[in-house]
Amino acid sequence: MTEKAFLERRNNIWNEFSTLVRGNKSDLKKGAVSFIRLFREITQDLNTAKANGYDPEIIERLNALVNEGNQILYSRRELPLKSFAGFILFTFPQKVRLHWRGILASLLLFYGITFFFAFLCAAFPDISSELLPARELRQIESMYNPDNSRFLKPREITNDADMFGFYIYNNISIAFRTFAGGIFAGFGSLLFLCINAGFLGIIAGHLTSIGYAQTFYPFVIAHGAFELNAIVFSAYAGLLLGYRFFITNGLSRGESVKKAGKDAFPIIAGSALMLVLAAVLEAFWSSKYLWPQQFRIGSGVFFWVFLLLYFLLTGRNAEKNPQIKRKNNGTSDN
Repeated sequence: MTEKAFLERRNNIWNEFSTLVRGNKSDLKKGAVSFIRLFREITQDLNTAKANGYDPEIIERLNALVNEGNQILYSRRELPLKSFAGFILFTFPQKVRLHWRGILASLLLFYGITFFFAFLCAAFPDISSELLPARELRQIESMYNPDNSRFLKPREITNDADMFGFYIYNNISIAFRTFAGGIFAGFGSLLFLCINAGFLGIIAGHLTSIGYAQTFYPFVIAHGAFELNAIVFSAYAGLLLGYRFFITNGLSRGESVKKAGKDAFPIIAGSALMLVLAAVLEAFWSSKYLWPQQFRIGSGVFFWVFLLLYFLLTGRNAEKNPQIKRKNNGTSDN
């Protein structure tokens, strides 16, 4: 069959299928039987077009229709819980591993600055008052002073539920500002990352120098595994958008940023989930200062190791199995 005859014979079928899949849900539901028939025919048309080397525009059009059909067949009928589990077990860790170089560089920068200021302020206590206002230092000292009635509680917080709400708002707002800073060519994300790292280092070093290490580190070690790394991931997602605005790799600037957004979205979404978990731990676990200190430190170490193994190992079976990978990504060989 010639390309012209093929196009004339099948074009109405393609238009019918396109109208069906791009219309409203009620029409799609009513035309379920037609959808299956048309989808099978269009899949065969795509194979025919490829086999005969027809115009790339025809192949691209058919491929788009087949992909839309796949989305309806597989993605839309998945239960929300199943989709959520797929994101946790496959998409999120796979995206982090895919961008491991940039994320590793962001982690080294964040923790490098944190440890530098922590060592500096612990070794030279007077420097803390030069870097942060004295009033802010006194408030932090008060929070970690075991003799204070506000011990391990932010101001105006009276119970664990209130603490959870406070930490959710605080964590998400920090991560959002860090990510949104990427619109300034990535420099905003980099700036927020460095500021948060410096602040954390100053606080850690100052509290260590005044003898509050035994109250500070058992409190932060558990939820810090999720909170701190989520902030770094958020910064990297913002940096990725800023980077792709200038480095387009042959794409238009809009397409380059759009592609970067598809990569960044799972990372920022996963970071948000990590911050929610961090808030839960901070409100209902970290603040339990009456629990044995060794237990609290040990649980914190467990969370750090768990998180490392999660990103190193989770979802690797899908990467080795093409069928699982395609199903998880919602793609097709066609």
